[in-house]
Amino acid sequence: MKMTKVLITGGAGFIGTHAADYFLERGNEVTIFDNFSRKGTRENIAWLKEKHPAKQIRVVEGDIRTVGILDKEVRGIDLLIHLAAQVAVTTSVKNPREDFEINALGTFNLLESVRVNSPETAIIYASTNKVYGEMEGLAVEKGESGYKYVDYPQGVDEQQNLDFHSPYGCSKGAAEQYIHDYSKIYGLKTVVFRQSCIYGTRQFGIEDQGWVSWFSIASILNKPTTIYGDGYQVRDILYVTDLVRAYDLAFQKIQMTAGKIYNIGGGRENCLSVNGLLDKLSPKIKPVYSEWRPGDQRVYVSDIKKVKAELGWRPEVDADQGLAKLIDWTEKNQELIAAIL
Repeated sequence: MKMTKVLITGGAGFIGTHAADYFLERGNEVTIFDNFSRKGTRENIAWLKEKHPAKQIRVVEGDIRTVGILDKEVRGIDLLIHLAAQVAVTTSVKNPREDFEINALGTFNLLESVRVNSPETAIIYASTNKVYGEMEGLAVEKGESGYKYVDYPQGVDEQQNLDFHSPYGCSKGAAEQYIHDYSKIYGLKTVVFRQSCIYGTRQFGIEDQGWVSWFSIASILNKPTTIYGDGYQVRDILYVTDLVRAYDLAFQKIQMTAGKIYNIGGGRENCLSVNGLLDKLSPKIKPVYSEWRPGDQRVYVSDIKKVKAELGWRPEVDADQGLAKLIDWTEKNQELIAAIL
């Protein structure tokens, strides 16, 4: 059986670490490419090397903003998972140029490296539900447990109009469309996942990004918490191992999935409001409420029927199980988390 060669940009981050772990467990050769700007990335690499001491793992330090830096790395790669990104809406508002250079220009550099040097490489791109913007045309009502769509009980599907909102939404949306177009124009084997809220262990969440992890950490380490908005905003949440499994299925079925875009998330069965999460974590938490942030959606729920039908995939870890895993890991790694954050 041929060993699959996998390259993961942003591979030392939260999702990247789980993707590397997944493919290493299956005996594949993994190269991690990361600029190590995010807190916790070096600790993640140390964990991977400790868990897989004899496995095929390479670590390359670099920045996708550098033209041609991936030219050599992509050659001979079977699967490229593109996770390297600026990931916070608030950061994009503060520094839109950097956000653009990382997310849009960095992705363009990656595509050119693959097009010129390794056009047979399959590319999976981690996009975001933020490409749909605030979806102002969809009727939303506020229920006891949170906001919900009036006319879309299963959530938003891939036919929803794009409406990039915030510099982050623009940069990720532009990158997504370049990824998609390079499949149509140059025949690259690309797959786009518009991801909802992904959570899990080894996610060193902060206030601006990774809200499920951040509130879990804050509740255990007794950190002050702020809710932007009224706390009734709802998201579908997906445990990280289920996401990585979807990446693998898309790669295994690349002749069918190439050129396609999928919504991916926990779906209607795994929805949670911010207030609902805090209730599950600790009744002692007394958050401060502040103004809504730019680009915040009252509700976002992924309709995942397409990815279910075409990949034969569905979430295996429900919200309660996933939260239990995350809380257990957080409690056992309080010293590590406190040192990093």
